[in-house]
Amino acid sequence: MTPYWSNVSDFLAMGGYGLYVWGAFGVTALALLVELLALRGRRRRLEDEA
Repeated sequence: MTPYWSNVSDFLAMGGYGLYVWGAFGVTALALLVELLALRGRRRRLEDEA
């Protein structure tokens, strides 16, 4: 069985859809990071109030 991509550049290009695929991963990672930071801040505020 041969791999679909012959090199890293082909892998990153994702058959012409690389911008959308990697953009979706990036937006998702950013949203998760923002959520984690917001939770951390909320937790610290609650601990300070307690």
